[in-house]
Amino acid sequence: MSIPRILRQRGRPRQVVLQLTDRCNARCAQCGMNVTAGGARGDMDADTARRVIDRCAALGVEALSFTGGEPFLAGPLLFDLLRHAGRAGIRYLRTGTNGSMFARPEAPDFTDRVGRLAENLAATPVRNFWISLDSADAATHEANRGHPGMVEGLARALPILHAHGLYPTANLALNRHMGGPEPLAGHGRAFYEAASRDLSRFFDRATALGFTMANCCYPMCDADREKGATATYAATSADARVTFSDAEKLELFKAVGDVVPRHRGRLRIFTPLCAVHALIGQYARPPKQGRPCLGGVSFFYVDRHGDGFPCGYRAHEPLGPFRELGDDACNGKPHCRACDWECFRDPSELFGPLGDLAAGPAGWLRLARADGRQRALWLADLRYFAACDRFDGRRPPDRERLARFGG
Repeated sequence: MSIPRILRQRGRPRQVVLQLTDRCNARCAQCGMNVTAGGARGDMDADTARRVIDRCAALGVEALSFTGGEPFLAGPLLFDLLRHAGRAGIRYLRTGTNGSMFARPEAPDFTDRVGRLAENLAATPVRNFWISLDSADAATHEANRGHPGMVEGLARALPILHAHGLYPTANLALNRHMGGPEPLAGHGRAFYEAASRDLSRFFDRATALGFTMANCCYPMCDADREKGATATYAATSADARVTFSDAEKLELFKAVGDVVPRHRGRLRIFTPLCAVHALIGQYARPPKQGRPCLGGVSFFYVDRHGDGFPCGYRAHEPLGPFRELGDDACNGKPHCRACDWECFRDPSELFGPLGDLAAGPAGWLRLARADGRQRALWLADLRYFAACDRFDGRRPPDRERLARFGG
């Protein structure tokens, strides 16, 4: 999305996360939608999904993410809806997987199976395709997800996907086992150093596997409910792997802020440093509040029943059927800081200053009074995003441009 286009939208590009299904075939305990969780499961009705997509287009939504559960369990419906969204004029289409289709690479049909997946996905206008990877250690990741051989399968699948013009993102949900079987532990500086080591191991592993892009998903734990967040997106968990104290989050985000720049020269890492800096301030003592999230103003979440919410964490603020959402719903005032969900918090920090630029003198004054370090990181993020072709997952990396950002 170009800066002039964003400014024409008064700095508030619209994004929707649509839960296509809450079915899942993974066993990861740190997600409340894992295959062992009880309750009725299902997919969004096809007609409902198309109406939601049409409403997104009418509202001017530019980015639409199809999530789950495991979106690919919806089968051909996922590909049909991606094409429908493209025809409707939505430019930035995303989806992802827990990687189950890459398990058991020894099967004789593995290459053909991945080839068909690549052909089907490449035939849609999808722009970004993420693959969950929980750990630098293959055995740790596979034991967590319940999909043996998946990491070896990934190494074999990535060249096939690349040959079809698809450059997936390694999606890391920050957790205590991201470096391997030994859980992340310690206090203060020791915790920071351990987190830095594990993050570096992960990025090195993602690069070695053949990924050209990566992203950090911030911890999604039930403890956030104590801060006023009530999840409707059931990917939260009380599992120890994703539950961190505020003191641990402070050191964890410090580690992210220091490690990501060291790997940006080899791997296109979306995680914006300005957003990480804001989270560090939020967990510091005394806390320093960053920008409120644009959830419910520019960004929305739609569950598999077609009901809209300001965010996947704000179940107590239902907006009714999203297909009936009025234009006035996008005119609210940002205020929420109840969770760290990166799908909304990262773009809020990235696009917030553009909103200030578009708002006239009052916005310019807010920007001038902002944290100088935050502003500098934001400008650096914009330069890096340009070097990454705005993280276009249909284009290979420009190694020469990336190398200028090596740590």
